[in-house]
Amino acid sequence: SSVYTYGMTDEMREPTFLALAALADGRKHGYGIIQEAERLSDGRTRLRAGTLYAMLDRLTHDGMIASAGEEAVDGRLRHYYELTDTGTSALTAESRRRVSVSKEALRRLRLAGGLA
Repeated sequence: SSVYTYGMTDEMREPTFLALAALADGRKHGYGIIQEAERLSDGRTRLRAGTLYAMLDRLTHDGMIASAGEEAVDGRLRHYYELTDTGTSALTAESRRRVSVSKEALRRLRLAGGLA
């Protein structure tokens, strides 16, 4: 298997972007990522547990996130995740790309007189 590198030609899907963004301020367990992704998207994106854990496995394999310990809460084991340097770089690049595209769209709307 090859090491995943995030490049400018890769498209980061919204759930991945939200999961990485949820981890930007520190480690979280799976349910914490689900809650934060929903908050960041103003309720538009609700990650399902099965989807989330498959994504976390992929992001771990790709070197974007890493396991950050675990703890038992009410008899259940919570696994924590954190961004790696690779994940931080990818999230930074994608965030800048999204801001750039949004600014350009707003500029074009203003020029066309379509921006209220």
